[in-house]
Amino acid sequence: MAVASSPRLLALHALRLRGVADADAVAEYMDISPEVVGPELAALEEQGLVTFRRGRFPGFVLAPGGRLLGERLLADELEAHGLRPRVEASYEEFLHFNRQLLTVCTQWQLREVGGDTVANDHRDEAHDRAVIDALVAVDGRLQPVLAALIEVLERFGPHQRRLRKALDHVVAGEHDWFTKPMFPSYHSCWFELHEDLLATLGRERQRERSP
Repeated sequence: MAVASSPRLLALHALRLRGVADADAVAEYMDISPEVVGPELAALEEQGLVTFRRGRFPGFVLAPGGRLLGERLLADELEAHGLRPRVEASYEEFLHFNRQLLTVCTQWQLREVGGDTVANDHRDEAHDRAVIDALVAVDGRLQPVLAALIEVLERFGPHQRRLRKALDHVVAGEHDWFTKPMFPSYHSCWFELHEDLLATLGRERQRERSP
């Protein structure tokens, strides 16, 4: 049976992955009730583990102590349930597909014209269709890896939903949903899944080996 993470871990982890989010956004991101996450965020704020940032992009952000607590809770969760070997195995599989995804994203952003590499203006429908087909193929290969993660940790489930939503928009011809930054594009959702795996295992992206 999959492990259900504590509301405290989910609140801290959502802010780790998103950077800034209000209570409703945290609840939606982690697929938990706003009535649960709201009081948890309020308690974390009172303890100085998160702060509420106002301004153009208001929301909660992690304080240094909150990040450290989140890392400890992630490690404790893995060890308490003996999940590290299974998550590490999924992570190793993910790394293989990560290189494929990066290649597909580059092909979406650039194309060759007359031997030169130029920005993709999306006028070549055949090129775009081939790249979208490649994205669909990579996503299909990722799904068993995600399914294996969801079998052990419930909190990986929302990643599957977000990736599927972004892919559906890409297939429907909505270009922003492929690689647009600061947007729930497929690339953004994939990046967050990658960050989730790194955080869960206590690894740093800059020290990650090449697949």
